[in-house]
Amino acid sequence: MKILTIQNKIEEKFLRRPAKLFDFSKFSKKEIQELIKKMRKEMKAAQGVGLSANQIGLDMKVFVAEAPSERGAMKFYAVFNPDIKSSSKETFEIDEGCLSVPDFYGKVKRPAKIILNGFDKNGKNITIKAWGFLARVFQHETDHLNGILFTDKISRNHHA
Repeated sequence: MKILTIQNKIEEKFLRRPAKLFDFSKFSKKEIQELIKKMRKEMKAAQGVGLSANQIGLDMKVFVAEAPSERGAMKFYAVFNPDIKSSSKETFEIDEGCLSVPDFYGKVKRPAKIILNGFDKNGKNITIKAWGFLARVFQHETDHLNGILFTDKISRNHHA
């Protein structure tokens, strides 16, 4: 498994195409668990905080993320068919980077709070209220699955 990057034009074309909805009927619970495990391992190996399935060449709407909770402890998420239902008018702008856009960072303005709908690994509906860093990670990964890269949204950029 390797992370696709925009440095390869074929890979960039794939990254810029919206991923297909994840179809739970096509996978066993074991296969879904294995997918999550592989994605989490790949994300950690790359020292990322989130990874979308299309970043590793899979045409399906699923992402994994690991970020600190309000209490500071790391919390792991696997979200299938994510959809941002609402976002705050309040925004904040900070540097973002991406495993698919190596050594490049840029200021991105995003809503400070969101409500994310999706499904957990068992196909059960979930709704997550996220703010701050977690909201940013969820928006970044959901954008990926919709064929949008953070570079499409930057106001100022710089190389690492």
